[in-house]
Amino acid sequence: MLLGLTLTLLSFTGYAQTVNGVGFKGGLNYNGNGDYFESIGDNAQHPDRSVGYHLGLFGKIGNKVYFRPEVVYTATKSDYNDDSFKMQKLDAPLLVGIKVLGPVSVFAGPSFQYILDTEFDGIAINDVENDFSVGLNFGIGLNINKFGIDLRYERGFSDNEATFINDNIVSTGSRIDTRPDQLILSLSLIL
Repeated sequence: MLLGLTLTLLSFTGYAQTVNGVGFKGGLNYNGNGDYFESIGDNAQHPDRSVGYHLGLFGKIGNKVYFRPEVVYTATKSDYNDDSFKMQKLDAPLLVGIKVLGPVSVFAGPSFQYILDTEFDGIAINDVENDFSVGLNFGIGLNINKFGIDLRYERGFSDNEATFINDNIVSTGSRIDTRPDQLILSLSLIL
């Protein structure tokens, strides 16, 4: 079995993605944004994870060791009991990868994020602490010719809270940590 798997992987070695260029990517995110605090004194509610999506462009420079900058539109949603928090953002991962075996590579790098829009239970939230934040992406990819699939994990480095007022009463101000925490499955195509 191990010999068969090894021979199969080695046969793909000649077909590994050696193409440099620009391409499209898209896929699904399994995400949970940060904790929700109903007021200053309440304990945090952890989000139920849900599925979001992403679409974007990427470039690839290099072969064995490569640089892959991306610009990606991402839409996420997290549920807190009866309430939903939705976020739309632009992500710009700057990834460095290395081929480890045939068409398989590993990669990592910073991800710069700019929040476009946030909404909690139908209410637009404008008071996000930082519209711009930094996180980390790392993962594994399989590339054959111009096609690729990768699975990665993304996590924001620091808390980035959105603050808003419930029922127009200042004493019940609520906070949500907008920092991403997600698994990302992507399909890509170099043009």
